[in-house]
Amino acid sequence: MEEKKPVYKRVLIKISGEALAGEKKSGLDFAVIGSVCEAVKRCLALGVEVGIVIGGGNFWRGVKDGSGKIERTRADHMGMLATVMNCLAMADVMEQHGIDVRVQTAIEMRAIAEPYIRLRAMRHLSKGRVVLFGGGTGNPYFSTDTAAVLRAAEIEADAILLAKNIDGVYSADPRVDHDAVKYDAITYDEVLAQHLAVMDTTATSLSMDNSIPVIVFELKDPENIVRAVLGEKVGTVVTK
Repeated sequence: MEEKKPVYKRVLIKISGEALAGEKKSGLDFAVIGSVCEAVKRCLALGVEVGIVIGGGNFWRGVKDGSGKIERTRADHMGMLATVMNCLAMADVMEQHGIDVRVQTAIEMRAIAEPYIRLRAMRHLSKGRVVLFGGGTGNPYFSTDTAAVLRAAEIEADAILLAKNIDGVYSADPRVDHDAVKYDAITYDEVLAQHLAVMDTTATSLSMDNSIPVIVFELKDPENIVRAVLGEKVGTVVTK
């Protein structure tokens, strides 16, 4: 039987912080992180170059947790620090799995990570290293979804793999509306017109403007990451 070949050469994986928390809903579930690392290692073995952006919601969501209590910019800066914590944890577990990895941050913190430099990141990727992008875009008022699309565009990724707590894009929240319909494929325009909660509108518009396909799937089965890079049917594909 012929071994399947990946359909993407370089991908940007966006992982929500909540997904890394597993059943605990907050903090870190190292069993989940370990299984993600194994899936990434398989992608690397297939010759796929991998960049990763991780959210910070398992520790702090600036716009939600700080609303009405802390000034928005400062609350968002706290969220950026939460993403760096996640990147450091992921990097350590990756190294335990024999993966060569680098952490780059949008806001300089040279004692613990490299500053984000696009060409350096691309060089790491070309050498088979995983690059973890921490600190979001480095600016308040922008989500880590937007950071994921921005980094994907900058590193010339072929696709964004959006690993969430839900197995695709639905017409409504399936946890609330039992009649919600799951889409196998949908366009950016339809996502924006229907106000579907795939990514925020800034991130969706940015991916549409740069024609980067987004594959939305559930991280509960990390094998979905491998299936996505092999072009297998998984979750929902958002395209132009």
